[in-house]
Amino acid sequence: MDPTPYDSGDVLEADLKTVQQLGDTFQRLTSELGKVIIGQQQVIEELLVAMFAGGHCLLVGVPGLAKTLMIRTLADCLNMSFNRIQFTPDLMPADITGTEVIQEDKATGSRSFKFLPGPIFANVVLADEINRTPPKTQAALLEAMQEHQVTVGGDRHRLPAPFFVLATQNPIEQEGTYPLPEAQLDRFMFNVLVDYPDDDEEFAIVRQTTAETLPTVEKMLSCEEVLALQQFVRKVPVADHVIRYAMQFARLTRRNDPSVPDFVRNYVSWGAGPRASQYLILGAKARAVLHGRAYVSTDDVLSVAKPVLRHRIITNFNAEAEGVRPDEIIRRLSEMIPSDPGKLSTRGKLPEVFKSRDAG
Repeated sequence: MDPTPYDSGDVLEADLKTVQQLGDTFQRLTSELGKVIIGQQQVIEELLVAMFAGGHCLLVGVPGLAKTLMIRTLADCLNMSFNRIQFTPDLMPADITGTEVIQEDKATGSRSFKFLPGPIFANVVLADEINRTPPKTQAALLEAMQEHQVTVGGDRHRLPAPFFVLATQNPIEQEGTYPLPEAQLDRFMFNVLVDYPDDDEEFAIVRQTTAETLPTVEKMLSCEEVLALQQFVRKVPVADHVIRYAMQFARLTRRNDPSVPDFVRNYVSWGAGPRASQYLILGAKARAVLHGRAYVSTDDVLSVAKPVLRHRIITNFNAEAEGVRPDEIIRRLSEMIPSDPGKLSTRGKLPEVFKSRDAG
């Protein structure tokens, strides 16, 4: 059996204080966001988990569910720069990254190129309706999201740190949209689904948003504080069996692997890559410390499995015909993969008894 998640004698008192600080910060941020955003607690938690893990988020939901308001309110809670980019069919890459212009020195008459930064040069960037712009412009985000830099005129320009892209997408309109390619979807750590509010929440939304005054939020975290907390998240220890547990979610979506269950072979064209395993662990680390723990459990991995994997599992025609979505495949896998470290071999292979159990 793998060792315990951590030995309390090895955890520094300063680290425990940081865990407490991050847990308190999570509660305060949630409370501040709750002044403006009614309900959507799961969505807010996933946004904050991605932020403290250093990842980007894609929010998917029908119009009118406060996706843009949620991101703007989160930016208002942070003492960091914020820009919104409204994606449209005529948006050009230079409209995002910036461009070089000729500048003349009036004293000498000499001319030189000067780089004018685009709106992507901010700590928090809202890419609103990202699927409404052509692939050429979508691709302008690839280098920025992965490398935290842009290249214009052969020169590299570093983006400010920390840097988050929080994008929104409407899943129901197909005309006039350009679906994001898998390569760009993979740059997003989380794919967050924003659903309709329940009856009480919608009542509170209508009452609050039609009143004379609207609530405001306080700024809480600076760039330096966010960077320090991100670095601490990476220091959180993870037991080997938790890593093996996370790996199984990604590995069992690859239909060419001999150990995958039958329903994966039937419904999946392409599975998740190693980046999914990395994000499962990073997301689990961030969730653990947000909930006041200095170690990671399999429950943390399970909680972030759907937002990490749902856009990395490409289903086939059989799944579409039978109405099987990636979330259902992830749910079935969660019922098959053992969380007990004693039931996972040292190589992380799924035991035969579990391979033969089809959760369908």
